[in-house]
Amino acid sequence: MRANAIVADSLTYRYGQLTAVDHIGFAVAEGEILGFLGPNGAGKSTTVKMLTGQLRPQEGRATLLGLDIARETKRVQSQIGVCFEITNLYEQMSAIDNLVLFARLFGVSGFDATALLGRVGLDGRAKDRVETYSKGMKQRLMIARALVNRPRILFLDEPTEGLDPNSAAAIRSVILEERERGATVFLTTHDMMEADRLADRVAFINQGKIVALDTPHTLKQSYGQRRLLARVAGPDGTLQEREISLDQPDTAAAVQDLFAQEKVVTLHSEEATLEDIFMSITGRKLA
Repeated sequence: MRANAIVADSLTYRYGQLTAVDHIGFAVAEGEILGFLGPNGAGKSTTVKMLTGQLRPQEGRATLLGLDIARETKRVQSQIGVCFEITNLYEQMSAIDNLVLFARLFGVSGFDATALLGRVGLDGRAKDRVETYSKGMKQRLMIARALVNRPRILFLDEPTEGLDPNSAAAIRSVILEERERGATVFLTTHDMMEADRLADRVAFINQGKIVALDTPHTLKQSYGQRRLLARVAGPDGTLQEREISLDQPDTAAAVQDLFAQEKVVTLHSEEATLEDIFMSITGRKLA
């Protein structure tokens, strides 16, 4: 059984009268990707700030790699990597110089900047100024910078938000490679499709509370409804849609009636999305 890399116990933080994070608790195993899902203002960013030592919990505690983040902040931070959605790179410098400077500032030695840039698809642009980079290239450099110290825990905030398909695919590949290496990945996002692709488990946070936490498959089985979606040709030749639930006693008869009474053009099954499940639990959309 894998040890826990992250343990949150009744974490709480308030901004004045607003309770942003309300006594939440969860654990993330070593080598696991946890998708932390919620709409803007749900408490995702405040949770990450407490887990990474930027905010001190007002109640509860968090341990990372067996260390209390509030008491042993520097020791924890030396073993984690963080990549936020907003870029904070030195744009007048080259990509390779950005990595080298970051490594020096944080006392990291023995890393290969060129190889690291190659992992994120920037080896051909290593010596170019960052100001000449596209948004996707800057995001890939942010990921590379978060990997300089070979972190045991990687915190990623909307890592593929607004990126072109190639940049997004490159970042997904790196995330999966890090999991294979044994790193734990804490992925905050409101993109349910991204979480479904990458996460071993997902946690839904809403109004500061975790309202569900499980594997995507289990959540879909517990809260979702499987269905058949059919397109049939109407009398005038136009396509019309029909929907049949797969979880009802009369499903087989309904499918038989569909083929007997309609001209079926296409038929496919569809399961609930994480967006559907979040709405079912909270009544709110993720985005």
